Amino acid sequence: MLKKIAFVVLTLFFTDGDVFSQERHDNKTGGVISGKIFDESAKAPIEYANIILFNSKDSTQVTGTVTDKEGKFILTNIPSGKYFINVQFIGYERRRIRNISITTSKLSAEIGNIFIKPSAINLERVDVKGTRSPVTYQIDKKVIDVSQMQTSISGNVADVLENVPSVNVDVDGNVSLRGSTNFTVLIDNRPSVMDPQDALQQIPASAIETIEIITNPSAKYDAEGNAGIINIKMKSNSDLGLSGITNLNAGVNDKYGGDFLFEYRTSSVNYNFGMDYNRRFSPGTSKENRQFDTGNNSSFINSNGDSERGRISFGIRGGLDFNLSKNDKLNIGGRFGKRSGEHNSVLNYVQWSTLDPQNIFYLSRENSNRSGWYYAVNTNYTHKFSLKDHEISGEFFASHRNSDESSSSSEINNNIQFDGKKTTEAGPSTEFRGKIDYTLPLGKTNRFEAGSQGEIELSDESNGLYNFNPANGNYEFQSLFSQNTKSNVSQLSLYSIYADEIGNLGIQGGIRSEYTFRTIELLGNNQNFSLDQWDIFPSFHTSYKFGIGSQLMVSYTRRIDRPHNWFLEPFYTWEDANNIRKGNPSLKPELIDSYEFGFQTMLGQVSVSNDFYYRVNHNVIDEVQSVYSENVTLNSFENVGTDYSLGSEFMIVSDPFNFWNVNLMGNIYDYKIDGVINNEAFSRTNFNWSARFNNSFKITESLQAQLNFRYHSQEVAAQERESAMFSADLSVKKEFIEKKLSLTLQIRDIFRTRRHESTSTGVGFYSYNYHSNEAPMILLNLRFNFNNYKNEEEKQNGDEMESDNGGEDS
Repeated sequence: MLKKIAFVVLTLFFTDGDVFSQERHDNKTGGVISGKIFDESAKAPIEYANIILFNSKDSTQVTGTVTDKEGKFILTNIPSGKYFINVQFIGYERRRIRNISITTSKLSAEIGNIFIKPSAINLERVDVKGTRSPVTYQIDKKVIDVSQMQTSISGNVADVLENVPSVNVDVDGNVSLRGSTNFTVLIDNRPSVMDPQDALQQIPASAIETIEIITNPSAKYDAEGNAGIINIKMKSNSDLGLSGITNLNAGVNDKYGGDFLFEYRTSSVNYNFGMDYNRRFSPGTSKENRQFDTGNNSSFINSNGDSERGRISFGIRGGLDFNLSKNDKLNIGGRFGKRSGEHNSVLNYVQWSTLDPQNIFYLSRENSNRSGWYYAVNTNYTHKFSLKDHEISGEFFASHRNSDESSSSSEINNNIQFDGKKTTEAGPSTEFRGKIDYTLPLGKTNRFEAGSQGEIELSDESNGLYNFNPANGNYEFQSLFSQNTKSNVSQLSLYSIYADEIGNLGIQGGIRSEYTFRTIELLGNNQNFSLDQWDIFPSFHTSYKFGIGSQLMVSYTRRIDRPHNWFLEPFYTWEDANNIRKGNPSLKPELIDSYEFGFQTMLGQVSVSNDFYYRVNHNVIDEVQSVYSENVTLNSFENVGTDYSLGSEFMIVSDPFNFWNVNLMGNIYDYKIDGVINNEAFSRTNFNWSARFNNSFKITESLQAQLNFRYHSQEVAAQERESAMFSADLSVKKEFIEKKLSLTLQIRDIFRTRRHESTSTGVGFYSYNYHSNEAPMILLNLRFNFNNYKNEEEKQNGDEMESDNGGEDS
């Protein structure tokens, strides 16, 4: 099926002559026209905007190009004459720049900054401004404009990612990138202090400018994370003076929060300070059925009841940006905060066995909590040399966090507790990281980059178990299942990249080498486990521009996913009354070979992007379940084999009507895993697909609506199969006081169809799990901007502007 899809799409791509044709000129000594394109409201550069040059005498098309990631465009080999330029991009008004002259005495025309705004039409005498796509494709990443995701503005990063390609989010908010939960999270290009899933579920969406999804990172990035990188760009403002933004949100069933960001910018210094607090709890229902086979006996334990899951997050961030000189900049920043997650449930249990078929009924109260403080500081210095794009930068980053976890269960029959467990896990973690990056242009189109990074991570952990004693009513410490560990990880990385452009062909090749030294020490047991190893990670990216807005992209990267420390701990740790965990110090890291082939084009007024990908994951690490004892599951970690993913990911952006913007996104892939579990070979395959249909409506100038649909098919792993899921969200946004104040109503899971349902099977066990949260979820967000300054160039209302480059016809 994938071959058929590839054939159809590529046939359309290569046969649409009007899209790819571009008149060429052989004049090698002609003039140059250049400029930059920006979004008028966000003041951000626009990549892939179409720049079309016309002759002023007869309006014939001369040539064209697209803007780069900085919004820049350059038209070369232009004969002497007078011209005008049309600037076009899907979802924006067309902008025309007239009176551009190239003469023999002045061969260069610098247009300057050009600001374009969302398209406008007249609908029943109301000026309705269009909307732009919330997701744009760049050569090596997808960029999500969070301001366009109003259905999740009161949520967190994970809520935003529900509506973008490559990403799936389960009912508990856990994120997977192309089917994998092993990825790296960066915040403003720096490593997150928190675990990836914690960061995505606790950073408020309202504090974020954009999110970058990088599935095939170059050698410049850390090789860690088999699925790639999610880079969160926090909000900032480029206007001089004082500016700020404030958000308040509230919802039913114990949900409320808010955040603010203030900035004061002068020509030499920028001060910024922000704070956020969010409390978000959701009631739900759960059901679980388990079967354990031991010898000639089969035991069964079923449960169902109510649960509540929630998170509380608090954060402060601030920074100083110094313009030391024209070529020197110094940034100093920091973050401080606390996060906590809770899960509470009251479940009704029934258990029996084939040898003792009498039903035993009891009530279980379970509570778990994970919390801790964290802080991080960073400083960055950049020096630019006299040669354009020749620069060197250095950065230092330090962070510390505490992570305290506890869980308790109490089994009650006839209002009398007869059993229970308490578990604790605690320990601080400290990280230091320093890096240096150097860029050297070797010519007009080629460059060399190199850099180095050093990292040290120190962590301690203590685990404790307490069993309930019905004789005295106390939880008693169990030393056999209580351990203290210390781990140290040191890493050194070196990389180099060469990039060039040959006509319409762009190439970039790089190599990265990482040295890792890791030790894990079991205090009191005189046991030590170490790793001492070098790894090499090549990368290659290439692109070819066929014409205006159309290009092919091919890339290859090799990545690694090293096991977490608790995957390696060689002792038993009780997780709750029915689950126990044991690590494996012999685990090998996963090594991933990732290939991508993509293209972008415009079919009329429809934007089409498609990525074909093939990923091979060696030494797959999976959580393997087995029977520990009657009614207790042992969760261990093994390198179970190799998995393969072959798929296609596409996005279509269109405006069926001037007030309606449509984003259709899909991911189709075939998954296969081969390996060995418990000395038995296995092979599992599954055809997976997911789709997102996002609709944005501009009803009036100040009233907008969004309706988003999501579906993903069932998925398989080594021992687990997860059922398909569908959901839909609705939001309505009203703006007041010249867009300084906005009110957004969100209704999530409006059809009450979102749930988690899975089955797991293995030697001697079977389990079925079901969980659903409250639905629909209703949230209200209030946002206020002040001193939202716009310069005069942005305030132009017309669709035309005059170039001031001067010049006459020769």
